[in-house]
Amino acid sequence: MNLVKSSELLQGLRKQIVAIQYKAENRFGEKADAVLQHIPAPGKWSAVQCLEHLNTYGRYYLPELEKAIAIAEKKNSRPETTFKSSWLGAYFTRLMQPQDNGQLRSKMKSPKGHIPALNPDLATVLQEFTGQQRQMEALLLRAEKINIRQHKVPTSLSRVIKLSVGDTLGFLTAHINRHVLQAERAMANYTQPVVEIV
Repeated sequence: MNLVKSSELLQGLRKQIVAIQYKAENRFGEKADAVLQHIPAPGKWSAVQCLEHLNTYGRYYLPELEKAIAIAEKKNSRPETTFKSSWLGAYFTRLMQPQDNGQLRSKMKSPKGHIPALNPDLATVLQEFTGQQRQMEALLLRAEKINIRQHKVPTSLSRVIKLSVGDTLGFLTAHINRHVLQAERAMANYTQPVVEIV
């Protein structure tokens, strides 16, 4: 990945997360339960399952990011002007991020601990998802004041494999974009049941 300005990278990610917050509160939050729980095809996820899948990742990565950023703050870490992803961080982010035309680069199987229940509780999932996006925005703001390349976060694949704070924030935002798009497509597939008048 090319060198980017650290501040521009973080502000760009924050803009994406704010847009996701808006969708969570004003689009997902206002839809009828049936629309959010609609499974578009066998083996596919409903919108609420997509959001719950994201929640499972947030439960792991948000506390880990919080920990890494807190350690950096304690050490009086100072931001670098530029940031360059590791090859692994760039690969994960590219793999997750939907293309400009909305297409996904690849289909992937979710790890065992990240497969959502068939009918997760809608209100609980939405509340947690919205809260996680607010937390993500707060972490992105704090990250502007530290060296996002130097401080590391263990991945959920293995604690031995670590990504920088910058790469973790980039990968996580791309992953959120991917599954919010999937959720929107599941909702768009919903058709109102025809009620016969007898």
